Amino acid sequence: MKVAVVDYGSGNLHSAHKALERAAREAGLDATIAVTADAGETRAADRIVLPGVGAFADCREGLRAVPGMLEALRAAVLERGRPFLGVCVGMQLLATRGLEHGETQGLDWIGGEVAALEPDDESLRIPHMGWNTLQPEGGVHPLLGGIPLGENGLHAYFVHSYAFRPTEPQAVAASADYGGKFAAMIARDNIAGVQFHPEKSQALGLRLLANFLKWTP
Repeated sequence: MKVAVVDYGSGNLHSAHKALERAAREAGLDATIAVTADAGETRAADRIVLPGVGAFADCREGLRAVPGMLEALRAAVLERGRPFLGVCVGMQLLATRGLEHGETQGLDWIGGEVAALEPDDESLRIPHMGWNTLQPEGGVHPLLGGIPLGENGLHAYFVHSYAFRPTEPQAVAASADYGGKFAAMIARDNIAGVQFHPEKSQALGLRLLANFLKWTP
């Protein structure tokens, strides 16, 4: 199994690479994890991870600037149905548009917009930084299988000021709470994205990555 972690100048690439290697090893999977900015390698991969750290517009421009990468992602994910995981801003880029410092067009793979978090408790600081449990929405998605969820479940690590608001509520696979519910995970068909950082989320993150490596949507 070949897994491409897309390098477009934005993301926790080393940590994501190491976490995926560990998840594969602990799950007994024969997987080659490659951090790559090569469109051909990405197009040929069996699974694709799109990380992202920073502002929506900067990440969108960085992805556009990699020769052939947008076309490779569309071919692999939308046409060939390869399992895809977006992380943090990598998830947000799936939206129709982002509203951080103006309006920026996203990939529009899952309809919706990325808008500022607006907690109903004024004492809660932005960005949201810290550990939260996950609440499944509409059943447990395969990427969350075997992970203790809910109020007494495992915790995921978040660092963000904006959240994905999908057009269709059923696209939300899990939510978290920070002065109000927000989308912690979105999913449709072979596409999934998480607002939190699996590579920093210890037991929960490793289990989710192992599930992704075994996922057959």
